[in-house]
Amino acid sequence: MTEGNVQQLNSANLGSLGEQVGVPAYDRTAIRPGIVHFGVGGFHRAHQAMYLDQLMNDGKALDWGIVGVGVLPHDKHMAEVLAAQDHLYTLVVKSADGTLEPRVIGSIVGYLFAPDDPEAVLARLTDPETRIVSLTITEGGYHVNQVTGELDASDPGLAADLEPDALPGSAFGFIVEALARRRAAGVAPFTVMSCDNIPGNGHVARKMLSGFARLKDPELADFLEREVRFPNCMVDRITPVTADADREALAERFGVQDGWPVVCEPFTQWVLEDDFGGDRPPFEEVGVQLVEDVEPYELMKLRLLNASHQALCYLGYLSGYRYAHEVCQDKLFVDFLLGYMDDEGTPTLPPVPGVDLTQYKHQLIERFANPEVRDTLARLCAESSDRIPKWLVPVVREQLAADRGIEHAALVIASWARYAEGVDEQGEPIEVVDRLRDKLVERAQHNRDEPLLFVSDRDLFGDLVDDERFVQAYTAALTSLHEHGARATLEARAS
Repeated sequence: MTEGNVQQLNSANLGSLGEQVGVPAYDRTAIRPGIVHFGVGGFHRAHQAMYLDQLMNDGKALDWGIVGVGVLPHDKHMAEVLAAQDHLYTLVVKSADGTLEPRVIGSIVGYLFAPDDPEAVLARLTDPETRIVSLTITEGGYHVNQVTGELDASDPGLAADLEPDALPGSAFGFIVEALARRRAAGVAPFTVMSCDNIPGNGHVARKMLSGFARLKDPELADFLEREVRFPNCMVDRITPVTADADREALAERFGVQDGWPVVCEPFTQWVLEDDFGGDRPPFEEVGVQLVEDVEPYELMKLRLLNASHQALCYLGYLSGYRYAHEVCQDKLFVDFLLGYMDDEGTPTLPPVPGVDLTQYKHQLIERFANPEVRDTLARLCAESSDRIPKWLVPVVREQLAADRGIEHAALVIASWARYAEGVDEQGEPIEVVDRLRDKLVERAQHNRDEPLLFVSDRDLFGDLVDDERFVQAYTAALTSLHEHGARATLEARAS
């Protein structure tokens, strides 16, 4: 593909893209917005927006267009890129054999950068045509106190939104204010659909939003708890951060100039509780599993896929790897991952209807080992304080209570503590990315002289530090990581 054949992605150029690039088969001017989504990143665009695009290509759900909302400063760039492309973007599915399948997604029809015009966001949220508000705001975006399980209202953004007559600035602020305005106007409330990796994400969204509402207006909180629906769901698709190489490959191989394409693996899954306050898109017609109880699927994913990502990322990084596929092409690490999944993760799971767990676990290893996805370990190591307490600590607790093994999980937590020291085994600096970075790094600096300091943070680990069996396993793992390194620790465990 020569430079002269490269087309800027926008509505006018859709008809001139090459035959290898799928484009919307529907009239985008006929789409009416029905969903407002907070947190338009790679995952949302590879998942929920993709499912809606499939429905629209089948001539359905044209009244369910998505309007994205960004509330954080870095969201402005997304707003600018999407506006320049008529809110189109390319989703590139990367198969392990090197095959790339690009498709232009057209289900996002608008994007509002909230700091520029908060009232425009509220207008869209209060429009009766907005019937679903969906969220991918990361685990930390729900402001859950990890110990009490209640709302942590200390966040400056939440505090600002609680000021009298304040225009909202946070996702919580916008949702609660919009529900108040809809209630006052006699407009039915929208359904709030969390798509984040949190156990019981719908329950958590309901509890945290009602907790926030109660600080503003107890009557509104009662209304929210009584009238607003919060379906739980489990979402799954590995979606790494878009790299410049992805943009370049899209232009060179397919002739598409896209400022922010999305790359992902072929696998995708969405298990959704059918609990909506009004109508909804016919998601089941494009492969979404509509179920009464999401929890078994959710626990399977969180404790096998997500926890396994944590099991590979710190140990892999410390051993010198930088990508997930490198780790999962190394038998030593694969055996450790399967050991964790078989011996510690799986025993904590209830039966999962219609799922062969043995097949699922081996499929996970195949997905992690996809060399084309190039998922960075740095991405998987980020924001661990929002991940380990939700994905791995519950496994440790259940295993301890049942008097079963915890050695794999204890080593994973120890590898996080070792990673948080900020220096790898070659003496190179590690950029620790976490909202609690300063506290984590400070505690980790004392790993050698106070080995229990890191796990004595009860906000993250509760009372695990009081359990003798956990302390013994964790201390032994941390000592081995310091004295022998990550790889030798795994080798000793395998021998």
